[in-house]
Amino acid sequence: MAAPIVRPNVFVASEAPERAAALARELPEARVVLVRDAEALLRETRTMTPDVLLLCGDLPSSVPLADLLVMLRARPELAYTHWLALGSTGLGALVSAGADAIVAESTPPAAVAMMVRTHLARVRQLRDLEERAHMQQQRLEDWAHEERVRDQLVHMLVHDLKNPISAVLGLMDVVLEDAGRVPDDLLELLRLARDESQHLLHLAVNMLDVRKMQAGKMHLSRATLFAASMRDVVELAQGDVGIGLSDRDLTVELPEGLSPVHADPELLRRVFANLISNAVKHTRQGGRIRVVASQEGGLLRWSVQDDGEGIPEEDLPNLFSAFEQSRLTLHGRFDTGMGLAFCKLAVDAHGGRIWVESTRGHGSVFSFELPLVREEDDEDEFVEMVQ
Repeated sequence: MAAPIVRPNVFVASEAPERAAALARELPEARVVLVRDAEALLRETRTMTPDVLLLCGDLPSSVPLADLLVMLRARPELAYTHWLALGSTGLGALVSAGADAIVAESTPPAAVAMMVRTHLARVRQLRDLEERAHMQQQRLEDWAHEERVRDQLVHMLVHDLKNPISAVLGLMDVVLEDAGRVPDDLLELLRLARDESQHLLHLAVNMLDVRKMQAGKMHLSRATLFAASMRDVVELAQGDVGIGLSDRDLTVELPEGLSPVHADPELLRRVFANLISNAVKHTRQGGRIRVVASQEGGLLRWSVQDDGEGIPEEDLPNLFSAFEQSRLTLHGRFDTGMGLAFCKLAVDAHGGRIWVESTRGHGSVFSFELPLVREEDDEDEFVEMVQ
């Protein structure tokens, strides 16, 4: 069913009724209302909002028409009304008071009607823009509400999952410490179960931290990391990867004498764990994984290389987006893609960049760069320590 057509309101403020009658004949699409004096105008504009008001110089008024116009324009409900001044004298004061246009006394009704139509169109445009802005604001508020609800849900879900998963991991570690009492076939299953539980814990934590980083709620705990410290970070990350790394050939190439970086060691540890875990996912048993560090200019570059099946070219552009992953993997393990999304956000937060290079059938190389500590940074840190 079509919406009813709303006729615009056009007020003619004049003591001459023929003005309103002539304009009504030329504007059949509008409701033309005659107002004979200033008091009636003040009263009528409180009950009906004019889209265009034609203020004529012959309107009887106890106050100057310019002052009357100022009073009317001050009303919030008349914010979209367009004001036309019609007469032969005193129009300059009305223009100063806020009239949108002036109309000469001798202007034919058809020409006045054309001017009124132009201003009616502008009023419609303004109101349409206001309505669209209101709708966009409402959508933005709805989106913000949904984001808050989603954040709360993710936060509750992750925290509710972390405790039982950590408890299961702890119990498995206790059993694995006394592995001599467990049959070999069950021992392998137990290690696999622990590996999958560790992976589930990583998924949950990555999901929470990705949301925190996207909202700007995660702050870095930076430290100055030299080569030895970075090697420790990589070794801790290897322990986080789990049993899948035991049947891969992993080598770490970290030259001595690398310049230090200001970085959050815990976040870097998780970046390495995610990248190495991703390499495990794309390689077969016995596959080779290399973690290589190099220094070029003012940047420290880390690369995690594997000789797996590679990533299809069409999957590369969105690989670091949440809930995106390569469709071609050697294992059936479900992944949310949060690991690589976390890596990108963590590296970006350090002022670095991350990217991937891959050739189908020839493995992949995930690389990221971090800015090295500058000499002025060292001086600032020394001053802070002295103070």
